Amino acid sequence: MKTKITLLTISATLLLTACGQVERSSTETTSPPTPAAREEAQQPYVCLLTKSKGVDSMAKKRANGEGNIRKRSDGRWEGRYTAGYNAETGKRITKNVWGKTQAEGKAKRAAAMEATKGVDVSRADEYTVATWLRSWYDIYAKPNVRVATADRDHLMIEQYTIPRIGNIKLAKLAAHDLQKLYKELMESGRTNRKSGHGNPGLSSTTVRSLHLMLHNALNRAVKERLILRNPTEDCIAPKVQKFEMQILQPEHIKTYLDAADKRGLLPMFYLELVSGLRKGELTALLWSDLDITDKTISVSKQYVKNPNGELTLSRPKTETSVRKVSIPQEAVDLLVAEHKRHPNNPYMFPSPITGEMYYPDSIVNLHKKILKDAGLPHIRFHDLRHTFATLALQNGVDVKTVSSMLGHYDAGFTLRTYTHATRQKQDEAAQTMGGFMAQVM
Repeated sequence: MKTKITLLTISATLLLTACGQVERSSTETTSPPTPAAREEAQQPYVCLLTKSKGVDSMAKKRANGEGNIRKRSDGRWEGRYTAGYNAETGKRITKNVWGKTQAEGKAKRAAAMEATKGVDVSRADEYTVATWLRSWYDIYAKPNVRVATADRDHLMIEQYTIPRIGNIKLAKLAAHDLQKLYKELMESGRTNRKSGHGNPGLSSTTVRSLHLMLHNALNRAVKERLILRNPTEDCIAPKVQKFEMQILQPEHIKTYLDAADKRGLLPMFYLELVSGLRKGELTALLWSDLDITDKTISVSKQYVKNPNGELTLSRPKTETSVRKVSIPQEAVDLLVAEHKRHPNNPYMFPSPITGEMYYPDSIVNLHKKILKDAGLPHIRFHDLRHTFATLALQNGVDVKTVSSMLGHYDAGFTLRTYTHATRQKQDEAAQTMGGFMAQVM
């Protein structure tokens, strides 16, 4: 094996100490040196330091930020590394990891150092899940979405998310924490009442909406270099459970409207069945929204309830929800007659008690009373909207027209939602094609 030879000329005393060849006892240090020894110490010596191939005689200097690892008194191995520098003071930010073995400690340190690349550690440590979500809501969400969406986000942050995972450090939030959150909410997330399907948990639709909100909030955290990766990317969002759509059956419509008429509510519920308006859109209608000549109503606003139970006037659900809806002459006549009952009131359907607009949930309760008076099975008020769409499609109205009347953002969504309604037309199309093929064969 080839060796490298280093010649060091030093005094005998320093040489023997450096090379470790002489160990002086306590008695030797106290004995005076002889003249011969004194003379020998003045002579130059040559020390041979060898370096074998692959073995370094000196400790390798660590790269900047590489950190170190040591064994603790409790037997664990602690790895320390530089995670970054404080933007204000310039001081080094040091972090620690621990492992049961030296190899595990080194591996964890390497992984932690890799994870800090691209992350502003000095700011990331400031946030918990709670403080980040509140900051994101105030700065990014609330100013840029409609009131109803902002209220929904606020509810999901404060009522569903923060009480369960709000104390977790933002940088430590993992997909496992979010998946556990979704499971808990699906099982027992409803705090005020059980759902209509007897489940104390939130619906899959609500939990999926929460997942999408968290995805947006954590995407912003990635862009601001607070976390390296969005943990929602590794989550399995709940699939939306679809329930069989219910409608007011055609043979029940006359009975239903007769019961509404006895309560003095025929114009409101007749309009609902021929237009499919959302309840917030229906209650927000003004007399000025009716165009008697063109037989249309203008839908440009809706009343919604915020988390505090207060009514708020806002734009409809989507931009396509701002629309003009054509209505039959019979509906126009009923609305004109309704307005004559309160000619000085700006609302299309004012409450007979307050003279103000109806509370949206109040017309839901009126709907329930009408069903009870008529002896009809229970369906939701929203199912009257489904009734309009289903019957329109089954009676030959094209899907694009129905979609625009409902205020849907996309005709494809309407088609997917009301596939059952087009089954009859598909059967008719099959018969038509069957007749055609019989003629040509």
